[in-house]
Amino acid sequence: MSIRLDHGEDALDEVHEINVTPFIDVMLVLLIIFMVAAPLATVDILVNLPASTAEPQPRPERPLYLTVKSDLTLTLGEDPVSRDLLPSTLDAAAKGDKDTRIFLRADKTVAYGEVMEVMNLLRAAGYLKAALVGLEKPSGP
Repeated sequence: MSIRLDHGEDALDEVHEINVTPFIDVMLVLLIIFMVAAPLATVDILVNLPASTAEPQPRPERPLYLTVKSDLTLTLGEDPVSRDLLPSTLDAAAKGDKDTRIFLRADKTVAYGEVMEVMNLLRAAGYLKAALVGLEKPSGP
């Protein structure tokens, strides 16, 4: 409750208005605290990811497979391809259609960083639709 001091009268009148400025200041400070603290709340943890039991999707008529072998060489379909020639080889195989889905397979022993480098090569070549291929795990009990 607030009062107004007026020097002209002896009676003090009550003012029925809420001063919201301190409330807004407190809310802005809390907003800034949460904006700073939220990114710090995410923690990198070591996770052992399970195999997928998802429903298999139908294969396209002519899938375009890019394979990373255990010796880190690349093959497009059955033909080996160098990393330098990957964009032009993909363009020839996809007939210039950048919306073609590329199915990326990698050997189990290939490091995750190497798979990401190949995905970056695909992105640099303009192929943004990449699907990772894995073995299907039976969904039995």
